[in-house]
Amino acid sequence: MFDGMPVPGRNDECWCGSGRKYKKCHIDIDTRLQQCYDQGLEVPYRSLLKTAADIEGIKRSAAINIGVLDYVAEHIGPGVTTEQIDQWVHDYTVEHGGIPADLGFEGYPKSVCTSVNEEVCHGIPSPDVVLKEGDIVSVDVGAYIGGFHGDCAGTYPCGKISDEAARLIAVTEQSFWEGMKFARFGYRVSDISHAVQKYVEENGFSVVRDYVGHGVGANLHESPEVPNYGKPGHGPRLAPGMTLAVEPMVNQGDWRVKVMKDGWTVRTADGSLAAHYENSILITKGEPEILTQVGDLRL
Repeated sequence: MFDGMPVPGRNDECWCGSGRKYKKCHIDIDTRLQQCYDQGLEVPYRSLLKTAADIEGIKRSAAINIGVLDYVAEHIGPGVTTEQIDQWVHDYTVEHGGIPADLGFEGYPKSVCTSVNEEVCHGIPSPDVVLKEGDIVSVDVGAYIGGFHGDCAGTYPCGKISDEAARLIAVTEQSFWEGMKFARFGYRVSDISHAVQKYVEENGFSVVRDYVGHGVGANLHESPEVPNYGKPGHGPRLAPGMTLAVEPMVNQGDWRVKVMKDGWTVRTADGSLAAHYENSILITKGEPEILTQVGDLRL
């Protein structure tokens, strides 16, 4: 087989753990991937393709993610501190049997990333950051339960926001859905990337280059990387069983960013607003399955 892993017999149990015979499960997909490999095309290792049990585990984590962001959306507003958001995320996750995936990840000190206005990502919650009318805040959450992770993010308005801020949030979310048109078996990772960039730039904004989406599963960040920019037709070929966190980060102005002295918070270099939208998805034989499905933020 193209990745060096053993090939089951036609009547053997499929390697994916579904319990079905190989001939009725992954044999057609593996055959197609082998043909691509024989043509010199890059294909994913089967180790990147999740088993049925893996997918169920990721869905459990994703369910916590969805509940967390639904709670945040209902309670966020002027006067709320980003420390309060962190407490909401921590408490909700733990009460539902999970562990906040961000807490301690590579040394990160909190349970969630809260990035306000010109902050792109990885903003550290603080009791000193009090949201005010007109702010926008990106909330990026991860949950871990039963050996698997889910990952998602959304950008939320605080009270009445400017028309331009609302448009930035809407374009950021819609760029994700433009990418989903190419999140299908046979396309390549950069086909998603190109679709996101094309839509964002057609609407007068820019996509961040320095931070990208990624695989998600037993680890919060896995291969492959999923940039939000680039030419189509590059990177690993998408195949059923791949789970990805696709997360456009969009700046109102220039795409360049800078990291603050805390070593985590990332801001736009020119001080313009930024927005972030992310879902964990599953590549299938047809339409992608959105595992986290962050609520519609297009005002």
